[in-house]
Amino acid sequence: MVAFRGNGRDAHVKWFLYNGLFAVAYLAMLPSFLLRMKRRGGYRARMGDRFGRYPADIAVRLSTPQSPIWLHAVSVGEVQVAVQLMRALRERDRTVRFVFSTTSSTGWKTAERELARLAADGLGNDGDVLVYNPLDFNGCVRRALDRIHPRAVILTETEIWPNFIRAVRRRGIPLYLVNARISDHSAPRYRALRWFFGEVFRAFTKVYAQSDLDARRLVDAGADRTRIAVTGSFKFDVAHRNPAKERELADWVGASPILLGGSTWPGEDEVLLGLYADLVKAHPEVVLVIAPRHFEKADAVEANIRRAGFPCIRRSRGDRMDAAGEASTPPVFLCDTTGEMMGLFGIATVVFVGKSLCAHGSQNMIEPCLCGKPTVVGPYTENFRPVMSDLLAADALVQVPDAAGLKRAVFRFFDDPAARAAQGARATAAVTRRCGVVGRCADELLEALR
Repeated sequence: MVAFRGNGRDAHVKWFLYNGLFAVAYLAMLPSFLLRMKRRGGYRARMGDRFGRYPADIAVRLSTPQSPIWLHAVSVGEVQVAVQLMRALRERDRTVRFVFSTTSSTGWKTAERELARLAADGLGNDGDVLVYNPLDFNGCVRRALDRIHPRAVILTETEIWPNFIRAVRRRGIPLYLVNARISDHSAPRYRALRWFFGEVFRAFTKVYAQSDLDARRLVDAGADRTRIAVTGSFKFDVAHRNPAKERELADWVGASPILLGGSTWPGEDEVLLGLYADLVKAHPEVVLVIAPRHFEKADAVEANIRRAGFPCIRRSRGDRMDAAGEASTPPVFLCDTTGEMMGLFGIATVVFVGKSLCAHGSQNMIEPCLCGKPTVVGPYTENFRPVMSDLLAADALVQVPDAAGLKRAVFRFFDDPAARAAQGARATAAVTRRCGVVGRCADELLEALR
């Protein structure tokens, strides 16, 4: 067990500072949190979870004698990673129970859907429970741990909550960080605050890092190098095609070739619309589908579509092709519903992955590559650094520096079907070769917990 010790007063002071600063930051963010709650919904019914207080039926399910493994993931992508690990662990041991926690309402919806799929595949367990993660205040964390009483805790990617981690290790509970990464943005801050975060990172029993660079950054932040294993990205195992959703969306869009803007962020829609205005002159059969990352921004996206002179066919309204009427310009399809991205990737002809051209970080480029689609990303892909390194080395996607580069790449793929097919084949092969990380980690985790 790693004890949280320091030089007496210094150790006390740094935790006092953290808790004071966290309280101030939380109060400052509370108005935006409440606004997001109102827009997205889903929080209010289970707000007590945030304070370690659970509804009576959940409390009963948590009180079973068999201690669960507590898996935590913050949002959609991390939830999918965590559920894949849960699936692999359950395939190897059908008796293991899980408490699965998430932070966001979109993460919750994704977790509900993925856990239902797990049950449909015969890998469910009546003892599994879905909750919201407690706030990182000592009292909230203590109540949650007292109620859940986990045999192990597994966090995903960048979920570093110091009070929670401290409390877990003080109780002697094995603690793991899987698919760990330290972003370009976060690395300097962790290194500068090594005097604090070193103690936090050294609390982990084992850290499974995505890349050698992530491992070095963890060590720079104070982690114990002997407890870090470099595995590659779990996300190569997450993506799976959804044929039923592909058929449903193909019926909605029709048989036309598709330029898809997947998980776009503000600014990227306008770029795609400008590009499309030129593309349809050379390829009038092509349709544009835009799927914004946050569906609550769909009204603004629709306004951009209409401002650009295109009719809008919106998924959430149930619009179909005839909604465009007899307009002389082709419509743009706006997919503003959740859980359909993999289906869209499956029917697309060429894909642009959002949050990479006009915002930093990028969304998941593995999924369209798995579907064998020519995939284009912008310059800002730091959230997928090891994945990008692998895919670029395999010539499995195209990275462009700006909007002009995106236009050139899209035109090239629509102008040259042979280049499009070759690019897609390389993409699928590159993803397939890198699968298997989750299973290997599941084997090691179960061996350690026996």
